[in-house]
Amino acid sequence: MGLFETFNFDILGDPTFKEDSVREEITHPILIELGYSASGLNRIIRSKSLIHPFVQIGSKTRFINLYPDYLLTVEGKPAWVLDAKAPGEEIKTGENVEQAYSYAIHPEIRAKVFALCNGREFIAFRTDDGSPLIYFQLSEIEKYWQEFYDLLSPQAFGTKQSLVRALRQKPIHFDYQEARLLPEITDLRKQSAKRHFGVHGYFTKQVWNVVQEYIKNFTQPGDLVLDPFGGSGVTLVETLMLGRKAIHIDINPHSIFIVKNLVAPVSLEDLHREYNRVKSAFEKNIPCSNKEISLALKKYPYPKGISLPKDSDVQSVEELFSPKQLAQLALLKSLIMETKSEDIKGTLLLMFSGLLNKINLTYHASSGRTEGRGDSAVFRYYRYRLAPKPADLDIMKYFESRLHKIISAKKEMEHLITRDTLNNAEIYKGSATDLSKISDESVDYIYTDPPYGSKIQYLDLSTMWTAWLDLKVSTRDFILEAIEGGERQKSKQDYSELLSKSIFEMFRVLKYDRWMSFVFAHKDPAYWHIIVETAERAGFEYMGAVQQSNNKVTFKKRQHPFTVLSGQLIISFRKVKNPKAIMKIDLGADITNIVLETIEGIIAQNEGATLEQINDELIIRGLELGFLDLLSKEYKDISPLLRQNFTYDSKTNKFHIPENSKFRSRIDVHLRIRYLILSYMRRMEIQKHYPTFDEIVLNIMPLLKNGITPKHQTILGVLEMIAQRVGTDRYKLSSQGQLNLELS
Repeated sequence: MGLFETFNFDILGDPTFKEDSVREEITHPILIELGYSASGLNRIIRSKSLIHPFVQIGSKTRFINLYPDYLLTVEGKPAWVLDAKAPGEEIKTGENVEQAYSYAIHPEIRAKVFALCNGREFIAFRTDDGSPLIYFQLSEIEKYWQEFYDLLSPQAFGTKQSLVRALRQKPIHFDYQEARLLPEITDLRKQSAKRHFGVHGYFTKQVWNVVQEYIKNFTQPGDLVLDPFGGSGVTLVETLMLGRKAIHIDINPHSIFIVKNLVAPVSLEDLHREYNRVKSAFEKNIPCSNKEISLALKKYPYPKGISLPKDSDVQSVEELFSPKQLAQLALLKSLIMETKSEDIKGTLLLMFSGLLNKINLTYHASSGRTEGRGDSAVFRYYRYRLAPKPADLDIMKYFESRLHKIISAKKEMEHLITRDTLNNAEIYKGSATDLSKISDESVDYIYTDPPYGSKIQYLDLSTMWTAWLDLKVSTRDFILEAIEGGERQKSKQDYSELLSKSIFEMFRVLKYDRWMSFVFAHKDPAYWHIIVETAERAGFEYMGAVQQSNNKVTFKKRQHPFTVLSGQLIISFRKVKNPKAIMKIDLGADITNIVLETIEGIIAQNEGATLEQINDELIIRGLELGFLDLLSKEYKDISPLLRQNFTYDSKTNKFHIPENSKFRSRIDVHLRIRYLILSYMRRMEIQKHYPTFDEIVLNIMPLLKNGITPKHQTILGVLEMIAQRVGTDRYKLSSQGQLNLELS
């Protein structure tokens, strides 16, 4: 259909793109495409003035005018109303939904359907029972168009038609082979989704709208999406929100606990009632004096004798808490466990689990902020380190804060993640090395964020939570956890073998012509080499890698700007019958000069480059040109090379070529051009694009601007040695250009 084929949805992140822009650029074109117009029987009536029939203020009746953005009529009669909102506004629940509903039930309208659109999303509800009829992301409107048209076009409301609930899936043409890599997503909306932000902390959490964009790009509604390193559940939640099926697997029982209780539908009225019971009993029996604390510790169970990792400041879980904290937490959990409804109990325990992040002796309050604005050492330092001045926080105050956050999350999901749609989800504890519960070639897409070597020991660091929640972690779990280091001192070889087994299992369960996106962040190229080499051995074809910032500077990054990466690469593979291997090219230069050339080019192109930009570009070039194996052997850490050859600006966190100097690498200009053309042409080949000569020049010239600027004729001469013309002015790599070419 191509309704929004040329529309850039990134513009929705611009604060100047407001409600009026949504009306003019998005909702109005949709209504025209549906078959409505400004005149005739199937009309678009804008901002119709309605008098509120129910409002009386004091002794006087005062009329309040209502103005629905759009009233849609069919054969001259009101059919449905549509309200447009700004991109940042919530339209699935809350006041905006109530407002649109009030328009639909007005005596002058009495519409069967009301809908809302904020430019990003569209949702329509039945007026009689408030249930959703259809929901989709506007960027996916083509995939939903037939269903959307059948539901809301004039034909759906005609005299010979009856309105039916259209939550069924219809066949949609979607060519998986024609899918393309996404560019870096710059409109990051981390805190805008209550279902992910504020409910419960976790060691790593993908940006939800990045995950959502990848799912939309590589799947269609009804497809099955797998995340075998599920973590905090972002992949599963966003998959369900988009009308797909999901499998969430993680070896950490705390991950399973969080995700199951996050998505479980509950009666918010029953939750409030049970919360008030717990609160009342807690405040009545709260142990505060030494005697009360001592009695409580004898009466209520709490973790005892459970060992912490050896690098912790204390030896056991109970030593992470003051006696007062232990007693009060033990009382609170005991009261929660009296709850009869399992779903409500699970939700209250999820609130309790989130509370543990603040109520412990490792909690570091952030300086200059309120006491409750901080985090525990396990998230800041990745170890159990006692705080110099532990904060003494009011447990019930922050437990109530958990209640408000979980209610916001549940409301955001309630129309899309229901007891019915949860039948499309599987959430279970298991190892990514054994996906035996999943049939061969049954999965449509894999998006996963595996552990990054020795960065985080998930099971070790979850000990405080698993102890309080009585979650069992077996010796086998620790053996199968894909990490390096940890309490069992796993080697890089152990990690490599476990990760490799996981990739082979992912290959087995994925359908042919489907994609796998691997999120990874590590500065040692050896880990990248493991992933790519294993994926190729399994039978995957490498399709490309994309730099993806998360706009987050962690505490560790601030401590170690030269060695800790923020952001990540998302590397994509496709399962095909006859995969092409990444062909290694004789670059004609020493690896050190190639590394320096790449660093200098990215610095010149960006007028200064961060450690992340440099590291990511090296990995991508190594993948494209097949020298990642050499890179992994020679440069496990590029920090010394950077500090030795470039200047660092601590204010911008960028490296620069030293003042008054040119490129330090000694690569001949012809060889440098060849290297850059090969890299660019390989990237274009993956994207099935044949660039023009002008496109090639515009791509490589910025990477040469600090060196000797070559003439276009020089670039053309090198290009014609390694590429062949397609048509009049387009090029693709020749068979010879892909192999070893000597420059004269």
